[in-house]
Amino acid sequence: MRNAAQNTAPATAGAVFAAVDIGASSGRVILGRVLDGGAAGSVELEVVHRFPNGVVEIDGGLRWDFDALFAEVLKGLAAAATVAAVQDETITSIGIDTWAVDYGLVNTAGELTAQPYSYRDDRSRAAVAPVHRKLDPARLYGTTGLQFLQFNTLYQLATEPDLDGVQALLIPDLIAFLLTGQRRTEATNASTTGLFDAVAGEWATEFLTALGLPKKLFPPLVQPGETVGTLLPSVASRVGLPAGTKVVAVGSHDTASAVAAVPAQEENFAYISSGTWSLVGLELKHPVLTEASREANFTNERGVDGTIRYLRNMGGLWLLSECQRSWAAEGFTPELTALLTAAAALPPGGPQINPDDSYFIAPDNMPERIRAAVRRTGDILPDDPAAITRCIMDSLATGYARTIRDAERLADRTVDVVHVVGGGSQNRLLCQLTADATGKRVIAGPVEATALGNVLVQARAAGQVTGGLPELRSLVAGSHGLQSFTPELSRL
Repeated sequence: MRNAAQNTAPATAGAVFAAVDIGASSGRVILGRVLDGGAAGSVELEVVHRFPNGVVEIDGGLRWDFDALFAEVLKGLAAAATVAAVQDETITSIGIDTWAVDYGLVNTAGELTAQPYSYRDDRSRAAVAPVHRKLDPARLYGTTGLQFLQFNTLYQLATEPDLDGVQALLIPDLIAFLLTGQRRTEATNASTTGLFDAVAGEWATEFLTALGLPKKLFPPLVQPGETVGTLLPSVASRVGLPAGTKVVAVGSHDTASAVAAVPAQEENFAYISSGTWSLVGLELKHPVLTEASREANFTNERGVDGTIRYLRNMGGLWLLSECQRSWAAEGFTPELTALLTAAAALPPGGPQINPDDSYFIAPDNMPERIRAAVRRTGDILPDDPAAITRCIMDSLATGYARTIRDAERLADRTVDVVHVVGGGSQNRLLCQLTADATGKRVIAGPVEATALGNVLVQARAAGQVTGGLPELRSLVAGSHGLQSFTPELSRL
């Protein structure tokens, strides 16, 4: 079923773009069409394949079943080829975005040595102190500008017993490699590794040396909009696409693609990419590498067109989805809308948790974890799904407001509006509570911001769209219905 755009103008020369968009719990392959790339143009998305994703326990660790994941990507591309052929369209290129941080190790023969670890595995915790003995955290931040998270790539790599003769390919780069045979590292995702110079925009090779990592552990960098390669003949034959079909680098960190599609019409905006995680911050031209920024644990990650995503990685709707999973195992499966309606009917001022606590990273009985965290604050949270849901929503909104205030102070910026994109933009309760907590207008949508950013970068690379981020964002704003939430003073 097609999504969003209501525009009868034909797509230029039947050109369409395939977006492979994979999150921590699910993935999609989507066809994107730009309808009249001018100022009054719009963007249309059509999901052609959906598939589940999730961590599995292998050899005592939490890993991604990458073989199954890649098989689904191929199924999705085959479905995209079929749909395009039926509609007499040509798939111009393919773009890939996923979550950040995680990687697979590929040997000289091009083989994946093992299924990639998930950032939710606890193995990297023990590597933090040894890494910091070699690289002072202040020095790390002064170069990379990266928020400290125990699962950042450099800590994961420090646990690897042997890296001789292998290269580390971040997950979207690993998919691109298997499609094209070309090894590259896309820059927006490279910036999440803790081994990337935020000012120079290059690998911080001195850190690789300090940690005893091979200097060529990662492949060369590629920027969003550059061609990675073309489909291998074997892949092209399997999915039914021409061997000359390009794989184009996009903002391969899904948040980079999502931020590129924030429909902002003003310069001073904050964004919340709300999904499994919440990415909350500002778009800047230069990184903020101050000690105050480090102490506040803000990150400076690359965005499309060399922008800086100045943000904090916060807990997100993983908390609620894990609660739903636990409740379903107990035979209680409330419809989400009903659950949020019941939560909204509860009075404000209830107990809250710190959604950023690493206590909530791993799965397993999330409702009881949340209640235990509330007990540690000296409060009590009933064993009631509506109350637990309201606690999650209040806690996220409070965290969003605090993070935005901190970002304004640290970057010396004043925000006029908050844009919420991703799955959380459909959560009216969370959007309203965010408006109340921030005291700012919240604009919600689009839900499919990540796929839109992916498609638009491809379309611009193909010459179907021109201009910078403001022009791309205008296309999004004109294509997708947005909702506005204003602070309710009675609830502040």
